[in-house]
Amino acid sequence: MISLFWVALLSATLLPGSSEVWLARQWCLDQPALTLWAVATAGNTLGSLVNVALGRYARRFQDRRWFPASAAQLARAERWYQRVGEASLLLSWLPIIGDPLTVMAGVLRLAWWRALAWIVVAKGARYALILVLASSWLGPYC
Repeated sequence: MISLFWVALLSATLLPGSSEVWLARQWCLDQPALTLWAVATAGNTLGSLVNVALGRYARRFQDRRWFPASAAQLARAERWYQRVGEASLLLSWLPIIGDPLTVMAGVLRLAWWRALAWIVVAKGARYALILVLASSWLGPYC
């Protein structure tokens, strides 16, 4: 169980990882599904909150030459975020775009509790779906 937490946490940061495979493996080892869901959701949510914190911290360096986004790019991202809104964090579970969305939430100073609420819903729904799919597809093979 501890390994699932760490794999889920690291998978949610900018580091590569695949917590879904580890979750399915743990399910095949007859671990309780609700516990697996809670541990994976908690770890992955915490990892995404690390990204939010990195975004908040990185914003203070926006005037430096090495900062990865120009003032114009930040302004465009802020306009996009105002249009789309914080509900875009419901896509935080997606590969490739999910991590940057959580970093952007930090850069744009979304309140912690609001980021947490959206991310928990997104991550929890994904892991619930993975467990449902694992039980229907992997059941005979475990």
